[in-house]
Amino acid sequence: MKSLLKNILLSLLMILSFGQVSGQNERLDKFSKGVEYFIASDYEGALREWLEIYDTGYRSAELAYNIGNAYFKLNNVPGAILFYERARLLKPGDNNINYNLQIARTLVVDKFEEIPELFFARWFDFLSLMLHTNTWAVLSIMTFLVFPVLLSVYIYSSRYRLKVISFWTAVLFLFISASSLAFTLRNRTLVYDSRSAVIFSPSVNGKSSPDASGTDLFVLHEGTKVSIEDKVGEWFEIKLSDGNKGWVPSNSFTII
Repeated sequence: MKSLLKNILLSLLMILSFGQVSGQNERLDKFSKGVEYFIASDYEGALREWLEIYDTGYRSAELAYNIGNAYFKLNNVPGAILFYERARLLKPGDNNINYNLQIARTLVVDKFEEIPELFFARWFDFLSLMLHTNTWAVLSIMTFLVFPVLLSVYIYSSRYRLKVISFWTAVLFLFISASSLAFTLRNRTLVYDSRSAVIFSPSVNGKSSPDASGTDLFVLHEGTKVSIEDKVGEWFEIKLSDGNKGWVPSNSFTII
């Protein structure tokens, strides 16, 4: 019976492993095919191949960056900005992503004066995006598990030097664990629950209230990045980089 159960488990593991390898090979083939299309200046073909990968739920900075490049070559500015922004969330320190994003932003009609973000908030977001959400979570758990071990050494050790070292090391590991947990939560919010969006409508009026009869406050054009503040039915309250707010319909933008 044990032998049969072991064989079944091994078979399941082999099937799952084969499925993962098969999926990876299929994604690699489609990505490579997209590269061939892109080099041949068939940007629509490249975009089609890469979007098919993206639609399966697979996420990587490289994939999003290349999709952004294909949109840019097709003169689809909002599409390019959307995927450059998504790529930057996964790899914030990448110079190519940031450079191409800045180039795409110069093609946006709307220019708003930005309210400067507090430096520590900006750095906190940057650090939280340095590692994947799961990586931060594992780091938080592992350092927290080490903390009680070091604390036990401090409590039960009779050697003064060892007690001092274990105490301060335990404090350090607790701090790392708490910081990693904070980075985990912030990373998840930024990447998986983004409150930012890109306007896709050629032009849309920001309304004073969540209905078509509201007063027009401003006009936005495609490619403008906004922050989502609230939702009422099919209307969303957005915030511009200069602090102004207004309501726009849900079909006028795409969440980053």
